[in-house]
Amino acid sequence: MRRNVEVKARLRAREEALGAALRLQGLPQVCPGAGQGNAEGQVCPGAGQVLLQTDTFFRVPRGRLKLRRTQDGRGELIFYERPDSAGPKLSSFSITPTADPEGLQAVLSQSLGVLGTVRKERLLFLLGQTRLHLDRVQGLGDFLELEVVLRPEQSVQDGQRLAQELLRELGIEEQDLICGAYLDLLLAQGQDGDNGDTAQCHPSDGQGQQG
Repeated sequence: MRRNVEVKARLRAREEALGAALRLQGLPQVCPGAGQGNAEGQVCPGAGQVLLQTDTFFRVPRGRLKLRRTQDGRGELIFYERPDSAGPKLSSFSITPTADPEGLQAVLSQSLGVLGTVRKERLLFLLGQTRLHLDRVQGLGDFLELEVVLRPEQSVQDGQRLAQELLRELGIEEQDLICGAYLDLLLAQGQDGDNGDTAQCHPSDGQGQQG
């Protein structure tokens, strides 16, 4: 399975995090020639990729299984496992694309059952080997996620160090880190699925669910 080191955090000030992400990429925080009309929270074309994602989670005996649908009509079936702990942690995952996400969702819903659905707008930045996501999650608000894509020769500790350095650069404090998945937060609010499946934080060496 492929490996990332991942961490999620609540964003108290999205525009500040956006400015830090642009600075880390060496990009202007205001588009040249935009003047004072540049809308707050928007970036210059090419500075970040906007992704509209709908993730449907299915009931499985371990880990997490979700079908991700995007604005271009494509989909990905993603299985992954990681500890339910705050701070950077290892995520092991497998992904397979599908050209028929609606048909696949119907089959998986009938065979496994649906836990819930997460809808979000994601602004993606690539910082070296790290994917930085600024997420606006329907029903939850603004979050930041880092995915440090580990190379074969790199250890989990290498990825954790990179993630911690970026968290400091982005001004993220320890109390803003979250464990579990966006789905778990929605379930805790009773907004989607069965709220008996919410995750709790565990020590970082435990193996838990994710999303």
